[in-house]
Amino acid sequence: MALFLRRPFAVSSAVRQVPKAANTARFIHSSPFRPAQPKPPNPASSSIFAKSRQTFQNAFRRTYMQPTYNASQGNLTQKLLYGAAIVGGTVLATNLIFNRETREDGGMPQYERSYLNETFLHTGLGIGIIGIAARALHMNGWSYRLMATNPWLVAGVGLVASIGTMYGTFYTSPDNYVMKYGLWTGFNLTQAALLAPLMFVHPAILARAGLYTVGMMGSIAFVGATAKQEKYLYLGAPLLAGVTIVALSGFAPLVLPSTAVRTLMWSEKIWLYGGLAVFGGFTLYDVQKILAHARMAQRGLVRKDVVNESVHLTLDFINIFIRMVQILGMRNQNRR
Repeated sequence: MALFLRRPFAVSSAVRQVPKAANTARFIHSSPFRPAQPKPPNPASSSIFAKSRQTFQNAFRRTYMQPTYNASQGNLTQKLLYGAAIVGGTVLATNLIFNRETREDGGMPQYERSYLNETFLHTGLGIGIIGIAARALHMNGWSYRLMATNPWLVAGVGLVASIGTMYGTFYTSPDNYVMKYGLWTGFNLTQAALLAPLMFVHPAILARAGLYTVGMMGSIAFVGATAKQEKYLYLGAPLLAGVTIVALSGFAPLVLPSTAVRTLMWSEKIWLYGGLAVFGGFTLYDVQKILAHARMAQRGLVRKDVVNESVHLTLDFINIFIRMVQILGMRNQNRR
């Protein structure tokens, strides 16, 4: 069966190559019977008739084998337009809702702008390191070995490595460039090692999740950068309480029995959608905190350290991206 599926004409060609058995039985005729050869039809008339008949049949027949290249191009254009409209509408809506009172100093000063741009640059570099390293580890079989390991061991070692490299980056002086960037790179590589199993997801879902995450964080960062000074810094305590609830909802499947289906469903929704809201708020809070640190660094109150600021935005990106991937994956399974 497998041979027939791979080579569909192998059986028929083999049958043709088998020699035909001679007809040894003769009844009345002393020589083999030769049927009269039919006269071949005129090729010109048969081709014209066949073409006209095919045209007539196609005119009154609908099949599912219609060409769809125009429809695919139209669907792609429609999806791109919808995506652009969603991103633009999100930016406009967040600006109108959260940013009714803009800055009173006539715009962002040059030092704050430079500080914020350097922070975004380090955030992009960190996310790029995480993506490239996660892809390389996945291609080398790291994801299979990680999933075959004890999950509690992976969680414990990953948590210790992440917190250790993160706080090592925080408490290293910006003057010590080698140690600072070494620990920062170690933090990004640790996140890549933990996120490598995401490469099992379809690349289209990962690309869409990354695009949605960039759009969400970009719009919220725009609101935070153009709002009044220290307008959203009060969100620190409510966001800490929210992230605690989200973390506890993530541990719910380990504590609750499998029979509590409704409770588990609501805990999953809190972890997904509540996590999106919480880390979106953390993005807004972190951008305003970065600008406040820029003003303090300009006055000489604190040291300029864009690496530390980028770590917070990187964590926001990772948490939003993971939830986007899970939501898109669930929708893709429901469509099937």
